[in-house]
Amino acid sequence: MTIEKQLTETLANVPKAVACGVVDMASGLVLGIKTTGNQPEEVFDLLGAATKDMFEGDNVTAIEDIFKKARGVKDPDLRYFQEIVVFSNNLVHYFARTKDNPAVVFCVLSPANVNIGLFLLKSRAEAQKITV
Repeated sequence: MTIEKQLTETLANVPKAVACGVVDMASGLVLGIKTTGNQPEEVFDLLGAATKDMFEGDNVTAIEDIFKKARGVKDPDLRYFQEIVVFSNNLVHYFARTKDNPAVVFCVLSPANVNIGLFLLKSRAEAQKITV
């Protein structure tokens, strides 16, 4: 299934979803994005870089390295941060590494007044389905 079709299904399955996308962490590029049309275009240009910073920025990587050292983990590719939820003034943003490829992050946005439990349940289910 194409990324576009997967994202179309996400918009249909996640309550009140207004946008979703997929980011390649290796390059920081957006591999696909789908929106209901309410999101400013400028945000799309920054989505890849911002997502990469949240999951693999210098400080995040430093924290992960401290945990690895403290726990005796030798795998340099292991990533601790798998999911991040951000609440902004008007939206809730869900970001997750995909099960199929942890170097790919899936994101979905809904209005802040969404039922958060249902939003997270459905978003997590969609993240598990994404294949790239």
